[in-house]
Amino acid sequence: MQTITHTSQKDLDRASALRTIDSEISTLEELKESIELTSLTTALDLMQNAKGRIIITGMGKSGHIGRKIAASLASTGTPSFFVHPAEASHGDLGMITEDDVVVAISNSGESKELLDILNYCKRFGITIIAITKNPQSSLGKAGNVVLALPNNGEACPLGLAPTSSTTATLVLGDILTIGLIERKGFSKEDFNDRHPGGKLGSILKHVSDLMHVGQEMPILDENSNMQSVLLEMTSKRLGCVGFINESGDLTGILTDGDLRRCLSSSILEMKAVELMTKNPKTISPEAMISEALKIMHDKKITNLFVIENNKPVGVIHIHDLLNNGVA
Repeated sequence: MQTITHTSQKDLDRASALRTIDSEISTLEELKESIELTSLTTALDLMQNAKGRIIITGMGKSGHIGRKIAASLASTGTPSFFVHPAEASHGDLGMITEDDVVVAISNSGESKELLDILNYCKRFGITIIAITKNPQSSLGKAGNVVLALPNNGEACPLGLAPTSSTTATLVLGDILTIGLIERKGFSKEDFNDRHPGGKLGSILKHVSDLMHVGQEMPILDENSNMQSVLLEMTSKRLGCVGFINESGDLTGILTDGDLRRCLSSSILEMKAVELMTKNPKTISPEAMISEALKIMHDKKITNLFVIENNKPVGVIHIHDLLNNGVA
């Protein structure tokens, strides 16, 4: 008797997903094995030494990937923007100067819309970096250097929709971006300058950007009585008070949690130095906000005093991080 099996849609979808993933991994493995290092180094040299900008261009799906590459370059210290090939033929060629380097992307290398840009670049001696699977194509022959894409088909079952090829192009763009980051020594501070908005911008801020200073800072002499401590903590509303010695050095901290734990009828008769936590965890004003967040998380604390040469210059609270979208 024949057994009839029923394949669920879930099984079919899973098989399709795995085939797609395997196909794209295979393309990236081929890119890893086939990438021509001399061409890569030449392309990076041309981009790094460009007196102008890096112009990315491409049609269709290549253009979509090109926009991402241009955005990645621009955000990591390499001035870059995308020029649409069709718009270039109607005046945008004037956006490209002789000091620029053009990165032209076409899987086949025969996109008709690129011809005007290629001819323009040849006429004015503008450097072209070609990204294509066919070095013998019109684009490949026009390029001063060619970065070859793998030529092993698409993940699309029809072999038509750009899938594996666009993944390889995206990764090749990341290779160029990371290569320039490392060559230029691009830092977190540089990255912060270009990302002032959103969570990335918040994390990359310095402690000095968010800390409370001056009259906002809850600070008393370590020999202050507890009545003064309670008044200072209440008025400054940061849930803590820092204490300094006669030299102005930070010697301790007392939090509202500490007060609850040591609350007794005799507390007002005591001095801060008797109850404070000595040698508290601190941070420098130049530290990144992400470092402050890690310390607070690891030590399970909500406040950090900011010091320079052992002297408090500010204080930062976990609410400051929350309000700025960091924590």
